[in-house]
Amino acid sequence: MLRAEAGRLVVVLLSTTHNLFFTGKGGVGKTSVACATALGLADAGRRVLLVSTDPASNLDEVLGVTLGARPTAVPGAPNLFAANLDPLAAAAAYRERVVGPYRGRLPDAAIRSMEEQLSGACTVEIATFDEFTALLGDPAATAAFDHVLFDTAPTGHTLRLLALPSAWTGYLDANPGGSSCLGPLAGLAQQRALYTAALAALADAARTTVVLVARPDRPALREAERTRVELEGIGITHVHLVLNGGFRATRDDPVAHAWEQGAAAAIEAMAPGLRRLPHTTLPLLGDAPMGLAGLRRLQVGASPASPPSATPPSATPPSPPATLPPLSALVDALAPIGHGVVLTMGKGGVGKTSVACATAVGLADAGRRVLLVSTDPASNLDEVLGVDLGARPTAVPGVPGLFAANLDPLAGAAAYRERVVGPYRGRLPDAAIRSMEEQLSG
Repeated sequence: MLRAEAGRLVVVLLSTTHNLFFTGKGGVGKTSVACATALGLADAGRRVLLVSTDPASNLDEVLGVTLGARPTAVPGAPNLFAANLDPLAAAAAYRERVVGPYRGRLPDAAIRSMEEQLSGACTVEIATFDEFTALLGDPAATAAFDHVLFDTAPTGHTLRLLALPSAWTGYLDANPGGSSCLGPLAGLAQQRALYTAALAALADAARTTVVLVARPDRPALREAERTRVELEGIGITHVHLVLNGGFRATRDDPVAHAWEQGAAAAIEAMAPGLRRLPHTTLPLLGDAPMGLAGLRRLQVGASPASPPSATPPSATPPSPPATLPPLSALVDALAPIGHGVVLTMGKGGVGKTSVACATAVGLADAGRRVLLVSTDPASNLDEVLGVDLGARPTAVPGVPGLFAANLDPLAGAAAYRERVVGPYRGRLPDAAIRSMEEQLSG
């Protein structure tokens, strides 16, 4: 069993680094843990800036304050300031900085073409990256704060964001001329010093800590280990693991005991690299930690072997459980429709994969021929279905009529780039090929 750090979550991180990144699989509680840590540091007298880089940020709701791109003081928490980096607003502002000077000087068609060239995912990502590197690589930007905490989107976004300083400095080395999705590379070269400083800050264990947040279950811990390995590959080794939602059954409830035993088994099977990380375990709370009072409750840590802190009783008695229709009712409604597409979507951690798999099995059991496809880079269809999957449909043993596949977005993007660029290799200069590849890499 892992040894958990005792006491407040903030004690573990209080005297460590200036920059703290919180990342993990969707739904594991990154925002709650980041907010609780920020509040604990502020309560301890540190001046703290909490920034969200998640396009679907809910910092406003958790902290109970309306936020924008500029740091806003959090009422009731002296020393705590928070902000939301809005990727779309950042990209729009960048486009206007580039295009604005030409309005009225170039034909409307040329203006529209410039705007279209700067409207892709690459522009959105790099515009956010510029704001991120300004906070990370320019000491003057955060000199007023003892700590800067980044509450990020799910793992894939964070890994890409953290890898960008290295990727862009390398790209500038290999491509001294040409253009990118942000325009001429000469403009990016002017940012080189900032990118270099950001990369140095990320790799410096004295300045930056990445906090991996996970639930004590196998999919979340597997993704945490994958993230740890990828972070190590880009030189980030100062990592702290937070297991959020530690649970101990205290009643004769078979579901509660199964939950407790499943979490213990997942922790016992944790990868050796993850096991070596310093870690904190937080208790499962009876409600979402909203507002400052709720966040302060979350700051108390407990090991999986000890009971979590008691949750204050609700002021109102719980309502009797509602009688809800089973999932088979949905299957019965879908089966007669015939050929079609069913999409499952929702916030990370709500159970999309479980619902999709159960629905697919139900439709196959009803005699339908079903293809179940995941478009999630962190898909766990393999584990849920118990079969190794690739990009091509694979029959699921024991369920006649059911086939499943994992679509790999990165592999798909690479194949698409090669289909577009391949015919021109050997026919165009290398600089033109590199420019095409970069234009298709957003």
